Amino acid sequence: MPVKRISAFLSIVFLLTLLVSFSSCSLYNVESKGIPQFVDVNYIELDKIEKISKFRSGVGHDYSDDFEACRSMKHYYAPFDTLVWNEVKVYSPVAGKIVRIREEWAGTQLEIRSDEYPAFTFVIFHMDLRETPNVGDTFSKGQQVGTHIGTQTTSDIAVGINTPKGYKLVSYFDVMTDSLFAAYQSRGMVSRSDAIISKEARDDDPLSCDGETFSNEGTLENWVIFE
Repeated sequence: MPVKRISAFLSIVFLLTLLVSFSSCSLYNVESKGIPQFVDVNYIELDKIEKISKFRSGVGHDYSDDFEACRSMKHYYAPFDTLVWNEVKVYSPVAGKIVRIREEWAGTQLEIRSDEYPAFTFVIFHMDLRETPNVGDTFSKGQQVGTHIGTQTTSDIAVGINTPKGYKLVSYFDVMTDSLFAAYQSRGMVSRSDAIISKEARDDDPLSCDGETFSNEGTLENWVIFE
């Protein structure tokens, strides 16, 4: 084989190897590895939050993944009514890169991919950003991203994982370190499960959906009220 063809062939092999390597490191097998607890920074000023919705609640609208349907698989954070909501600061919970920017009906939504666990992305909704970001921009852990947009809606956060079997949403509380969860315990929570409706419990008390709109909120408690 001519030298030029061998060189071209080796270049293609090298590129394919890089692509396979990138694909592998961008997937995370939850079933074999479990969910890592690596987030030790709150994404929002917790002392200004009155209540949060539970994972798989009937609050808001359907936000589900490749494995479940018709349930809210994220958390809504509602500030105290006595506060100025658009002054509540929002931070990046991890060191990571912006992989998606979306303008919403209220504010801007960012999706941040974790540097430590590239298969994990954090979606933060309804923000008034400090600066105009671009896809590819990076944040350090705990860096202020902006503020909540205002009283027209609560703040939301979702955590997604790219797994070999599909896109999976998990609770923000699943990925917290014990030291971060201690801040929630000081507000009256006992265990992480206080903020999570299990899949089995939700399946036994199903919600009904018309598109993304809930037709009912279920009979289970949807909120954690802080002390």
